[in-house]
Amino acid sequence: MSANTDFHGVYPILYSFYDHQGQLDREAMRRQVNGAIAAGAHGIAVMGLATEVGKLDVNERRKVIDWVGEDVARRVPLAVTVGEGSVAGQIAFVNAAKDAGADWCILQPPAITGVPESEYVRFLGGVAEKVDIPLAVQNAPGLMTTSLSNGALKTLNRAHPNVCLLKGEGPATYIKQLMEDTDGAFDIFGGMAGIQFPDSMRAGCVGMIPAVDLFDPQVRIYNLMREGTPEAIAEAENLHRELLPLIVFMMSSVENFIAYGKHLAALRLGLPNGLARQPSVPVSKFGLEIMEHWAQHLGPFPEG
Repeated sequence: MSANTDFHGVYPILYSFYDHQGQLDREAMRRQVNGAIAAGAHGIAVMGLATEVGKLDVNERRKVIDWVGEDVARRVPLAVTVGEGSVAGQIAFVNAAKDAGADWCILQPPAITGVPESEYVRFLGGVAEKVDIPLAVQNAPGLMTTSLSNGALKTLNRAHPNVCLLKGEGPATYIKQLMEDTDGAFDIFGGMAGIQFPDSMRAGCVGMIPAVDLFDPQVRIYNLMREGTPEAIAEAENLHRELLPLIVFMMSSVENFIAYGKHLAALRLGLPNGLARQPSVPVSKFGLEIMEHWAQHLGPFPEG
């Protein structure tokens, strides 16, 4: 494992929960934070795809980070994803996240195609030079509209050492090559719901950022892999294999994991409304039965 920062472990990324009028639900968001921390989260992440950030207006996005920062209350580190479409917008959102209690932020490259890669480096560097908080880049080749090559990431880190983390969305082979090509300059958190979690840790990941709905057994996997004995690794592998059918189902599409994953999280948290904000893919009666099965298997989250 790399060790450029002290950030590590499993950071569940939070869903946005709404009341039956479609407004953000303050108490549900608090229950989610407290349940995640009580279930062993090493940190909390928010404002990524699971948070339905694209369906929140700017005031709602600010409200979510303020609420989550208040509820985390420095008990664990807080990471906030920043996807504003301009350098000035990202700087402002990073500073707002820091004021709300964020310990580090995850920058997304602008979703604009057809420009030289150097422009993405210039964009992210323009943010990095104006903020005084550790930064990550969310790099998801093939999943997000834009991503950076390993060489461009290395260039960005050399010019701006506070860009010292990555959310690397890809297979373990990609993570390993990324770490080698960047000379270990980044602490890398894996994504993709932890579909290759044990192998990603073998590749050098310091942790994982999955959705909140099934993160707690992944905390157990992380701790067992860190323990490192043959017996612990075997237990971690068995637990991972047990979760794979659910992870594969969730990862069939982003909208699928939001629509069904939020239902699973709501069931486990004892929340009355697990509906995604519209427009959303429809959920089926059978799909909800699958979520109920997994909710019973995984059990409720602690009260916190």
